[in-house]
Amino acid sequence: MTLLVPAEPPLVPSPDEGRSLLRRELLEADYREDDVLGRLLDWVRRVIVRTLDAASSAPPLSTFFALLVGLLLVLALVWLVTRTRAARGVRREGAAAVPDDSVGADEWRARAEAAYSSGDHSTALVDGFRALAVRQVERGLLDDAPGATAHELAAALGARHPDRAQHVDEGARLFDLVLYGDRVATEGQARSVLALDDELAGIA
Repeated sequence: MTLLVPAEPPLVPSPDEGRSLLRRELLEADYREDDVLGRLLDWVRRVIVRTLDAASSAPPLSTFFALLVGLLLVLALVWLVTRTRAARGVRREGAAAVPDDSVGADEWRARAEAAYSSGDHSTALVDGFRALAVRQVERGLLDDAPGATAHELAAALGARHPDRAQHVDEGARLFDLVLYGDRVATEGQARSVLALDDELAGIA
């Protein structure tokens, strides 16, 4: 005769456990990017907590649906935060490539070389591109355009040095990816930007 073993009940967190998990999740620093988003998230957090509090005295089925709604709200919050960060990153790509006009090309290059020597290839690439652009301005080969983006600088440099336009465009693309896209530069990528600075510096 076959014995039927009762199936184990599904692992569903209790209302208290659910509230604790949601509080910890919603109080993470990543959810407090700015005041507006923080206020919105705080409001949603209060709604979820109130829902779970009400569900604690409700029948099991109602508790399950309350937890399901809470989970969907958390997923919606994660999506909202992700989209907000992505939009912020796109906006920052329009920022000035050279933030400090008082820093000369040699100083930018020295910073890049120091970062490269210490293994910080991302900083080496970013400061190397800045050295490249500022050096061309100092030599009178590029118009001084405070606030110009990496893309705008690359377009101007490409027009001035058409045979190296592709390399300049690639340098600007890497600059944006590293500075605004949180991409980590490789040693080869950093060295290629520094080498491009050397090449353009030797062109009259």
